[in-house]
Amino acid sequence: MITIISGTNRKNSISMQVALQYQEILKSEGADSTIIDLEKLPNDFISSALYENQGTNVDFNPIRDHMKEAQKFVFIVPEYNGSFPGILKTFLDALEFPGTLKGKKCAIVGLSSGMQGAVMAMSHLTDIFNYLGMHVLANKPKLMRINGKMEAGKITDESYTKRLKDQAKAIISF
Repeated sequence: MITIISGTNRKNSISMQVALQYQEILKSEGADSTIIDLEKLPNDFISSALYENQGTNVDFNPIRDHMKEAQKFVFIVPEYNGSFPGILKTFLDALEFPGTLKGKKCAIVGLSSGMQGAVMAMSHLTDIFNYLGMHVLANKPKLMRINGKMEAGKITDESYTKRLKDQAKAIISF
């Protein structure tokens, strides 16, 4: 089982559309997956699931427990202000430290509306994952100008789809 995290809480995000397409790719490769959509975090998450309140939010605890049990992850990461969304960092901060991600494996997909393909966002996130003891797959697709590569909620660029398929095969065998 692979857990896909849609790395933003923006409504109707491209990240979630890519997460759903990634899930289809994993299924076609014979891998089961589930999606955690950060848009669906509890409304009071920031004030009730962090720091001294860790473990007390009954709506967040099932997500937190799932993250503790999961062994492999795919993070769909949009570029926001030269890095990744603050809600993703807050989500990571709400997980039990240090054990939730230590020794586990992940892949990262970067999305951007510009030319960078979220390269800085993926670099920042990789640094955090390395600090937490997570093993990060080196294959990190950079999907630049993603807005122009989508139609009806699907990536239309065949080279982008191939990058995702190649990464999916790699995370399955990682």
